[in-house]
Amino acid sequence: MSQLKFMSKEWFDKVRELREAAGDIETPAALHDLIININVTDTDEGEKTMSLVSGMIEEGHHSEAPTTMTVPMDLAHRIFIDNDQSAGMQGFMSGQIKIEGDMSKLMALQTAQPSDDQKKLQEQIQEITAAG
Repeated sequence: MSQLKFMSKEWFDKVRELREAAGDIETPAALHDLIININVTDTDEGEKTMSLVSGMIEEGHHSEAPTTMTVPMDLAHRIFIDNDQSAGMQGFMSGQIKIEGDMSKLMALQTAQPSDDQKKLQEQIQEITAAG
């Protein structure tokens, strides 16, 4: 399987395809109503947007998100693809990650343990994503 560039249109299309193929994915209660918009800076095409909706990556922003995170491309790859939770905390502490809105929502994201369904989908997304 060929690998796709993180945040590219083809990558978002494939992530959506994988998510739809996975069907009803069980998510931890802490993530059920969680919506976070994410601005990813330093991409080849300038700033790109995505959102986390109930723990799932979606292309573009979501109108109901109470929180927006701005993060550089390399750090976004480490957090959302490599699943490196310490990278998120380090990025926040060093000022690389900027937060607007309800910061308590990010705490839910940090403490929630992914379900087996989510882990399986995460592995599939890692497989299709080119290294950062």
